[in-house]
Amino acid sequence: MNGRSYNHHRIHMSDVVFECVIPYIHDSRDRQSVSLVCRRWYELEAQTRKQVMIALCYTATPKQLWRRFPYLESLKLKGKPRAAMYNLIPEDWGGFVTPWVEEIARSFVCLKAVHFRRMIVKDDDLELLARSRGHVLQVLKLDKCSGFSTDGLLHICRSCRNLNTLFLEESQVIEKDGEWLHELALNNTVLETLNFYMTDLSCVNIKDLELIAKKCRNLVSVKIGDCEILDLVGFFRAAVSLEEFGGGCFNDQAEQYASMSYPPRLCLLGLNYMSTNEMPIVFPFASRLKKLDLLYALLDTEDHCRLLPMCPNLEVLETRNVIGDRGMEVLANCCKKLKRLRIERGADEQEMEDEEGIVSQRGLTALSQDREEIITDLPLDNGVRALLNGCHKLKRFALYLRPGGLTDVGLTYIGQYSQNVRWMLLGYVGESDEGLLGFSKGCPSLQKLEVRGCCFSEQALAIAVLHLRCLRYLWVQGYRGSSTGCDLLTMARPFWNIEIIPSRRVVVVGEDIEDEQPAHILAYYSLAGPRTDFPPSVISLDSIPVLDSIPVIDE
Repeated sequence: MNGRSYNHHRIHMSDVVFECVIPYIHDSRDRQSVSLVCRRWYELEAQTRKQVMIALCYTATPKQLWRRFPYLESLKLKGKPRAAMYNLIPEDWGGFVTPWVEEIARSFVCLKAVHFRRMIVKDDDLELLARSRGHVLQVLKLDKCSGFSTDGLLHICRSCRNLNTLFLEESQVIEKDGEWLHELALNNTVLETLNFYMTDLSCVNIKDLELIAKKCRNLVSVKIGDCEILDLVGFFRAAVSLEEFGGGCFNDQAEQYASMSYPPRLCLLGLNYMSTNEMPIVFPFASRLKKLDLLYALLDTEDHCRLLPMCPNLEVLETRNVIGDRGMEVLANCCKKLKRLRIERGADEQEMEDEEGIVSQRGLTALSQDREEIITDLPLDNGVRALLNGCHKLKRFALYLRPGGLTDVGLTYIGQYSQNVRWMLLGYVGESDEGLLGFSKGCPSLQKLEVRGCCFSEQALAIAVLHLRCLRYLWVQGYRGSSTGCDLLTMARPFWNIEIIPSRRVVVVGEDIEDEQPAHILAYYSLAGPRTDFPPSVISLDSIPVLDSIPVIDE
C-alpha cells in the first residue's frame, strides 16, 4: 500500500470511528470543539445533535437553527432577561415565541421536547404546537412565561397524549376554568411531571389530581398551588411513585396532620406556609430528603436548627435569610452532601423580629469549613473568599448584598476563586472600577454575567468584557452612564450586539408613586445580527452581523 492510499484509508477509518463515537458526546462544549476540526465532523455534529439551549432568543433565527441542527429532539429557548421577573424590563421589550413555534411546526420533524423560559406565549402558539407536534410532543415547559390562558392549555392537554412533562411554574396564566386539568386526567397515562407551582391557577379539582395519580403510574413529580394538604390524602395514596411534591397549604389544624402519610419514595419536598406547628409532619421521612424548599415556609432560625439535623442526605436547600448564621453552621455540620444552596432575602419585618435571621461572614465561613478565618460582620470579603475556595467545583454563583457588603478586594477574590463558575449574578458588590477590573482578570470559564446596583462606569464595564474571554452574555443595571453611551463601544466586536434600555420612571404597583428605574445594558453574541423588532424603549447601540455557528450558551 503506497503512502497516498494509506493516508486515504486512515482518514476514512477515522471518519467511521468518529461516526460511532459522536452520538455519545453529550456536552455542548465538547461538541462545539469537535465541530471545528473539519467540515465532515461539522456535518456529523449537526446531524447528530439532539438538544440545544439558546440563552437568548435573539442570538439566532429559527431558520438558522434548523439549518444548523435539523434533527433536534429537544429545544430550550430563553427570552427576556432575568430582570423581567422583577418588573425591571419594559413590557414591550420582546421575547415572542410565535416565529419559533411556526418554524417548529414547519421544519423540526424530530422535536419532542420544548422549553420556553421568560417568553410571551399566545394561545394560538399553543394551538399550533398541539396541532403540528401533538402526536409526538413529550415535554412542554412554559417556564415564567406570560400571554396565554387555560384555553391554550386545553389544546395541549387534549391533543398531546404522549406528554410526560407539563411544566408551568411561575407563569402568568389567565385562568378561565379547570377544564385543561380534567382533559389531562382523561387523556394521559404517561405523565411523569406536572408543575403549576406559583401560578394563579386555582380552579383545580382534587379528583382530577387523584385520577392522574391512578392512571399515570410513573408520576414522579407534582408541584401545585395553594391546595389544603388534608384534601390530598387520596392523591398521596394513589401516587405510589411520587418522589417530589411542592405546594399545598395548611389551615392551622395541626393535630389533623399527624395522621398524614406521604408516598414511600418522596425525597424532594417544598411545603408552603409550613410553620413550627406543622413541621413535625416532615420528621418521619426527613432522613431521606434530598431537596428541601423552605422559601415559602414560615420557619424561623430555631426551626431550621431543629429540622436540618434530621436531613443528613440533603443535597439542595432553598430558604430565606432567616436561616441565620446558626442555621448555616448546623447546615455545614449536618448536611455533608449539600451541592446547591439558595438563600433569598426575607421580609424586612420578619428579619427585624428575628435578630438571628441574617447570614453574615460567620455563616459563609462555616459552610466552607474554614475554621481559621477571623470573623467580622461586614464586609463579607473573607467569608466569600473562604466559601469559593472551599467550593472549587462551583459552576453557578449568585451573591446579592446590601450596599457595603463587599469591597473591591472581595470582588477581586470572586474573580480569583471562581475558576469553574460559568454563570454569575452579582448585586451591590464592589466600590469602584478597580474592583471590577480586578474581578475581570479571573473567571476564566464565565459565560454569563448579570450585575445589578453597581457603581461601575461604562468604560470599566467595556474593558471587563474584553478581559472575560468566555463571556457571551452580559446584563447590567444601575451603572454610571455617560451622556452618549459611546464608552461602551470599547467592547464592540464582530457578532456582539449591545442594547441600552434608558432610565425611566414607572408607577409602583398598588401605590400612587413613581419609581426611578436606572438604565440597563444588555450585550450578547448573535448569529441573527441586529434585532428587527426593537421597541421604542430599547436603543441598539451596536450590532455586527453573521457568524458561522450557533452561539449556544449552556448554563
